[in-house]
Amino acid sequence: MSLSKRFVTRLLAGITVIAFIAVAAAAQLRSMTGGPLPDPGAAPRLGEPAPAFTAADTRGAPHSLERYRGRWVVLEWVNHSCPYTKKHYRSVDGRPGNTQAMQRDYARRVVWLSVVSSAPGKQGFTTAEEADELTREKGAAPAALIRDTAGTLGRLYGARTTPQYAIIDPQGVLRYAGAIDSNASSNVKDIATSTNYVRAALDAGLAGNPIAVGQTQPYGCDVKYASE
Repeated sequence: MSLSKRFVTRLLAGITVIAFIAVAAAAQLRSMTGGPLPDPGAAPRLGEPAPAFTAADTRGAPHSLERYRGRWVVLEWVNHSCPYTKKHYRSVDGRPGNTQAMQRDYARRVVWLSVVSSAPGKQGFTTAEEADELTREKGAAPAALIRDTAGTLGRLYGARTTPQYAIIDPQGVLRYAGAIDSNASSNVKDIATSTNYVRAALDAGLAGNPIAVGQTQPYGCDVKYASE
């Protein structure tokens, strides 16, 4: 085989390997961020009015964004079977988990709505009674646990992972969207050295100050929407 032919053969082999790696990386990204990535145009924009919604909690009571106008609202996407959710709910040395601590610290000043968008038959789906029992077992204290089994609220806000957060100000404007913190691991020990974006956003907003970091890349398990 001539030198030129050997060069072409090796070049084609190299291109094939690169293409294989790219496909594998894309598959990994799909796994981490929720299957086909939502159209970014479908997600609400920071600094603009948050999408209006009405959704029922585990007891069938309705909750709407309009109902909570005048208060800060936190939407937290959760899946208690997901290791990344478990990381932030896990108690360490007898202390409340990261998420429970925030729910407790902001209980009087923020409406905290935990949202489960897992579809029937998917990881994280539970009955209303099972969801309430999990909440009690973990010592969690959201204002309500929203059962978004059709994925309507999740898609409305472009939710891709658990956990993922949206923070809405008293005027109904989206002020934060993204990850809970800066370390995309499932190890609870990493919390201590991470920047908690949600806590920082709430502290700034409640104090009437600008939120320094308003948008971050969410990480975790993909939201288990129904197959389309």
